[in-house]
Amino acid sequence: MQVAVIGAGAVGCYYGGLLLRAGHDVTFIGRQPHVDAINSNGLLLELEGFRGYLPARAAVDATALAAPDLVLLCVKSADTEVAGHSLAGRLRPETSLLSLQNGVDNAQRLRAVTGHPVIAAVVYVGSEMAGPGHIRHHGGGDLVIGASPASATLAQMLEAAGIRTTISGDIEAVQWTKLITNCAFNALSAVAGIAYGPMMQVEGARDVIASAVTEAADVARACGVKIPPDLAAQIFKIPAAMPNQTSSTAQDLSRGKPSEIDFLNGHVVRKGAELGIPTPTNQALPVMVKLAERGKALSRSRD
Repeated sequence: MQVAVIGAGAVGCYYGGLLLRAGHDVTFIGRQPHVDAINSNGLLLELEGFRGYLPARAAVDATALAAPDLVLLCVKSADTEVAGHSLAGRLRPETSLLSLQNGVDNAQRLRAVTGHPVIAAVVYVGSEMAGPGHIRHHGGGDLVIGASPASATLAQMLEAAGIRTTISGDIEAVQWTKLITNCAFNALSAVAGIAYGPMMQVEGARDVIASAVTEAADVARACGVKIPPDLAAQIFKIPAAMPNQTSSTAQDLSRGKPSEIDFLNGHVVRKGAELGIPTPTNQALPVMVKLAERGKALSRSRD
């Protein structure tokens, strides 16, 4: 298949790399350092038991794309509309457009911009860009994708590439479940630059997390989303299972990259305001992240 990965970061390069390894023709759209490295040497894919360069094409914008069979949209949530506009005229009716993004509304926003059906997905993978054109896998890799006429064929293709894929008839509930989990840990991990295990040893952290989860779950239910009754208990198991994990927001902050906090806790705040549900904890957490971002930016400007 002809596959286009829009957003050649840790998520896009991992899944694009597995599709490359399975024999598909993959083009990566990303930042110049990654593009140059991929075009010069191929994508360096580092998995448990495998490390090698895979020939691929890369470009800094979508003008280089022919009409692909599959598009994996892996950009940050703030860039969804820009990425969607870049695909204008490059999507055939039969092209599958898959949103591998955080948050709960990217598929709708992308559909509004492109006028093309979009399959929402939830990603469970630990990976990092270890250098230009170099993707390193740490664990996980499962996908949950929404039900659509193309989903069964798409899931079969992804499974054949080693990507365990589940089709959900209620992808919105899966998205909100992950969003609430992100609301629990992302901001605190980012502000302190701390992993989940040590975070839970700080007095009061558990109470703040519980409050954020309760608020977000209340908003989700008010939106008509079915949230598992034991979600809070499941969320509190994560630090013990992944004590050394830091959040994606923490990783963005440490690299000086814009975070997606406005599409995580910020989304809960906006929906809560629409529905008349107070969300003071989820309102405070993005402010903390933005203060940390501002502090780092001021520090860099003085150096």
